[in-house]
Amino acid sequence: MPAVQPRPASVMPTLPLPPLAPMPEVVRRGRLSERAAASFDAVVAIVPEQASPTLLAQLAHGERWRRLRARPDARAGAVVSTSLENSRDTRAILGILDRKATPFETLSLAARALKEAAPRHPERLALAAPAAEGAAPAVLSALITAALANAFEMPTFRKPAAAKRRIRRIEAIDAAGVDQKYIEACAEGNNLARYLTALPSNVLDARAYRRFIVELGREHRLAVRWLDERALERLGAGAFLAVSRGSAARTAGVAQVSYRPGRRPRSVGRGSTGPRGAPDLALVGKGIVFDTGGTNLKPHRAMLDMHIDMAGSAVALATLVALSRLGAPISADAWLAVTDNAIGPSAYRPQDVVRASNGTTIQVVHTDAEGRMVLADTLALAARTEPRLVIDFATLTGSCVAALTERMSGVFTNEPQLTEALIAAGRSSGERVWNFPCDADYDTDLESKVADVLQCAVEGKGDHILATRFLSRFVPERTPWVHVDLSAALRPGGLGPIPTDVTGFGVRYALELILKTRVLDQLPGERAARR
Repeated sequence: MPAVQPRPASVMPTLPLPPLAPMPEVVRRGRLSERAAASFDAVVAIVPEQASPTLLAQLAHGERWRRLRARPDARAGAVVSTSLENSRDTRAILGILDRKATPFETLSLAARALKEAAPRHPERLALAAPAAEGAAPAVLSALITAALANAFEMPTFRKPAAAKRRIRRIEAIDAAGVDQKYIEACAEGNNLARYLTALPSNVLDARAYRRFIVELGREHRLAVRWLDERALERLGAGAFLAVSRGSAARTAGVAQVSYRPGRRPRSVGRGSTGPRGAPDLALVGKGIVFDTGGTNLKPHRAMLDMHIDMAGSAVALATLVALSRLGAPISADAWLAVTDNAIGPSAYRPQDVVRASNGTTIQVVHTDAEGRMVLADTLALAARTEPRLVIDFATLTGSCVAALTERMSGVFTNEPQLTEALIAAGRSSGERVWNFPCDADYDTDLESKVADVLQCAVEGKGDHILATRFLSRFVPERTPWVHVDLSAALRPGGLGPIPTDVTGFGVRYALELILKTRVLDQLPGERAARR
């Protein structure tokens, strides 16, 4: 590929990044007295469908709660409410949990209960999950998760208005067994992913994203290494550079953000090799800050929300931040492929042939399949550090949305023995995934007469599977790898506990997979044993 030519830098983002909204305070409380209840705008409780009415005596104004539970519309899966008729007119909101409810359904019920409180614009919430069995911590955790998601204010650029009421304090009643630190880390990660994904592309362009990553690294004691286009050219990253060359500015690059437990890694420059030692985990994210489709230009409706095409990078970065916040005993790197896919005289074109950093040549078929191009080089670069496991996140294909809708995301792996863990993590986290095949015989659809591989097939059928087979060319065969196609990154009306269209899907899932399901311990042979 010809050398990257310098070009005048584009104008800086016309608007600065808005502040990242702080999380409300979460505290624990024992029993809730009637006097204490009057200090809350709402008391939100969830009880099992089969629970005895006497359980509600644990809450202040127990008789009013029992009458609420006795209403004919208080069926399994329903949310009902009334006033406690105290000096604050505190709202009592009761969710009835189906006895067969899954974690996703529990989180969704918690979200509906919080939505019932929204018209009051509450500042203080009490949350409770009275139960006679061991389900109470899980249900209360779901309530806290939904409350933190509802409390988060998405970035806005409206004129300053009078300060509005928002959730500032959450009190969890009888919270024994609730892992508050983990819940808050998940929420903080999800909020960060949503915040970044929602930003318009003239605010979060490649230059602003780089600056944000560096500042975030300082705040969370993470090392940051930025590989700009010249560094990527030296590394032979022709697939990434094919996409970035259409940009009006030379600001694209790949960020390597590193977390090492117990140490404070220093930020390193583009000429260094980054933190030494093979990491346990490499998190790779697609960071297309805006996707026009390139030469194969998208139509209006398909292009409208393409500022969210960097959601995969936001999930990878936010997961790393959460691991750092928790002090997880896992060394991890996040590799973020940051550029736009622009239209212009230098943009790459169908039938171009480019060479990726691992030497593989690619015949371009469609310039709107840019995500797999930037991921190809970023996966290959991440694999050079010899991680025990690679997980990549990307809003990669419309065919995965067609297969699953936006309610789930697709997962693929080159290690079939991980499949059960991948599905289990989705089930228990409430961020559900479906495992797709990626058998080698699909490669016949990507055979090229002039290069090592076709970028994609001319027809779109099964493109989520073919994209995975393409990406597999850039992950060494012996490196365990999981690919997450984020078909649930954007869903009108939200998903599970998340009330916004931008869902931040992937952070809860990744933390569940890494820390709870302990996927690293399930790796084959020497990969599982290495520490």
